[in-house]
Amino acid sequence: MGNLPKGGALSISSFHTNMLQEVVGSSASKYLLRSYKRSFNGFVAELTREEMKRLSAMKGVVSVFPNEKKQLLTTRSWDFMGFPQKVTRNTTESDIVVGMLDSGIWPESASFSDKGFGPPPSKWKGTCETSTNFTCNNKIIGARYYRSSGSVPEGEFESARDANGHGTHTASTAAGGIVDDASLLGVASGTARGGVPSARIAVYKICWSDGCFSADILAAFDDAIADGVDIISLSVGGSSPNDYFRDPIAIGAFHSMKNGILTSNSAGNSGPDLASITNFSPWSLSVAASTIDRKFLTKLVLGDNQVYEDSISLNTFKMKDMHPIIYAGDAPNRAGGFTGSESRLCTDDSLDKSLVTGKIVFCDGSSRGQAVLAAGAAGTIIPDEGNEGRTFSFPVPTSCLDTSDTSKIQQYMNSASNATAKIERSIAVKEESAPIVASFSSRGPNPVTTDILSPDITAPGVQILAAWTEASPLTDVPGDKRVAKYNIISGTSMSCPHASGAAAYVKSFHPTWSPAAIKSALMTTGNPTPMNVKTNTDLEFAYGAGHLNPVKARNPGLVYDTGAADYIKFLCGQGYSTENLRLITGDDSSCTKATNGTVWDLNYPSFTLTTRDGKTVTRTFARTVTNVGSAVSTYKVKVTASPGLTVKVEPSVLSFKSLGQKKTFTVTATAAGDELKLTGSLVWDDGVFQVRSPIVAFAF
Repeated sequence: MGNLPKGGALSISSFHTNMLQEVVGSSASKYLLRSYKRSFNGFVAELTREEMKRLSAMKGVVSVFPNEKKQLLTTRSWDFMGFPQKVTRNTTESDIVVGMLDSGIWPESASFSDKGFGPPPSKWKGTCETSTNFTCNNKIIGARYYRSSGSVPEGEFESARDANGHGTHTASTAAGGIVDDASLLGVASGTARGGVPSARIAVYKICWSDGCFSADILAAFDDAIADGVDIISLSVGGSSPNDYFRDPIAIGAFHSMKNGILTSNSAGNSGPDLASITNFSPWSLSVAASTIDRKFLTKLVLGDNQVYEDSISLNTFKMKDMHPIIYAGDAPNRAGGFTGSESRLCTDDSLDKSLVTGKIVFCDGSSRGQAVLAAGAAGTIIPDEGNEGRTFSFPVPTSCLDTSDTSKIQQYMNSASNATAKIERSIAVKEESAPIVASFSSRGPNPVTTDILSPDITAPGVQILAAWTEASPLTDVPGDKRVAKYNIISGTSMSCPHASGAAAYVKSFHPTWSPAAIKSALMTTGNPTPMNVKTNTDLEFAYGAGHLNPVKARNPGLVYDTGAADYIKFLCGQGYSTENLRLITGDDSSCTKATNGTVWDLNYPSFTLTTRDGKTVTRTFARTVTNVGSAVSTYKVKVTASPGLTVKVEPSVLSFKSLGQKKTFTVTATAAGDELKLTGSLVWDDGVFQVRSPIVAFAF
């Protein structure tokens, strides 16, 4: 996936066909599915495994990988970050275009109204692929869709329209307009807004009900870069790649970086295991998910006035009266061939409608609610089977409780002659312990380059209210007829667009800043203070540089800037060959002794060193900061480090005489090899700006 060769798009397609002919013969054009020819050089072809091997061995080929399927990683949040609705904004915010690579968008949502918007900015080169069911406006100024793998799935739209809801949710979180009285069917009523409500949105639909395919992801990057987006937001992930250039997201983000566009990625939903992070290339922004100071509780009130609460189920129903409780194991659908041992789990079709209609069904298994809805139940009580940090809507009033609570409820049912209960509508309450990194949020370290800290930052990603599609019912359970304009869901998919919106906000004030400068601003102003070590035990591997703070990121004081040439040096040090680098960069880059940079010299806004085999290790990091704060300023270094970690910074004072001036310093860190993890921080402080970088040492 290198730079474009000279000769134009026509010659690129011919070049790709000629390459394929060497592998499959004269029928090559039949197997060429797509050429990437707007922003970088590559193609999609239908090949056997043996043909794939032959193509991989050809001169000029950087990498060949299958068209793998990735998955979507599924508003009080902005206020929680100290980013109020009336925050200072730049008039140029309306010139910012946020590219959303996701499942599409529901254009009729109030979040995407173009009232008050003028025409798209003159720089915009994109298009709106209209259809009978989709048109753009001056808010949604671009829309494309991609489908490389077979026909469009049943129930989907062959357009950029969103049938899933995920893309609508992420787009409104990043750049949705201000909408009063938004709620999930009456739950969490308030004002919904995106990070940059005046910005434009360009939609690139890459995800369908059967997943998000690599070929479509790369095609969307190719178009988004050429169309002229300013920020790319991508809440998609899969398994952790073992090579940056066998990962379509890392490849696309590399080319967007070369073209001055920051890609914001979700870290992944495979936590809390270490090294479970799925998006971690150093030229993109990797975002973890954490809680906000609001959560939703659903109360179960028993007939004896005992009350149990859960924060897993989101109940939009109003249950006015008490209802009898029945144990699912006592209500098997015997006519359908089910026994009590099966019906107790509330599996599909297992319940006897005549026994459960109008009652609350107590289930031994966690279910979607299809069986109880089909049987006419008034509600259900189910066990929580490891859903920490997640929230779900169900088709009937549902109470999702841990085993200690369900055991007590069973005792009540066994002792009462007429056991009854009521499941109340969910309410919002204060979450005092926030922010906590969600259990599902993928953790570092970076599995390819352990001496780069991942994730980079954390942002709100738990129980986030945002716009939703009206094409599908709230749940995928047959019989659920509820349609919601706004929905509450959780995931690093939700934290990513918060960071994307913050990046777009910074870009609106600093349109010439590089992707690395914007990333640095977000990281060095990240706030680690609220990330309580008792509740965030994985520390920086969970939250990176800290909690996102968009207001401070607008004026960070100093930035760690990095360009394509710096990443090339880094890749040389990672073992990539000169030939592969040239194919990627399209220039005469080469890996020599002079350009073979170490990971510790990459101008990254954090410092990480790995110890092995219990040995004490010392690393020296070279860094350069650029003054973007006060023209005349003097910064003094402040270092904190846990026992076993020693840090020396030279020089300890940086004096600037002008904006844009650069200063270089070195950090020498020594970590005792018998410690599993050591942490610290380096802060440059001029009395106005505090530019903070985390320091992490760990045994691997």
